[in-house]
Amino acid sequence: MPHLDPRPTLADLQRYVAELEVERGFQAQDVVQKALLLGEEVGELFKALRKSQGISIDPQSKVGHVSEELADILIYLCAIANRFGIQLEEAFRQKEEINSRRTWAPAPAASGAPEPRPQEKP
Repeated sequence: MPHLDPRPTLADLQRYVAELEVERGFQAQDVVQKALLLGEEVGELFKALRKSQGISIDPQSKVGHVSEELADILIYLCAIANRFGIQLEEAFRQKEEINSRRTWAPAPAASGAPEPRPQEKP
């Protein structure tokens, strides 16, 4: 089992996921397979969120905890980034630099309202 520091950076997590994939025999899965698996995990997160919010779900359905599903999503996100040679921390910082130049409308108070759309600053 690969070692993961108690307080890992994103780079540590990406390295750990790469080592886990080798150990578990998943390194041959291509990016399309990983993206499809990521989509399945997002669906499982939605189901866990519904359960946590008291929204009805299929009683026959196996439902994980929100924290477990978020962890699975992070694993797949790291795996996809690794396949493209993307360092997530660097990508995050670059994207936040772009976002910092946008003007954001406040979030609506009512649930179900449309999400605010970012607009470029002049």
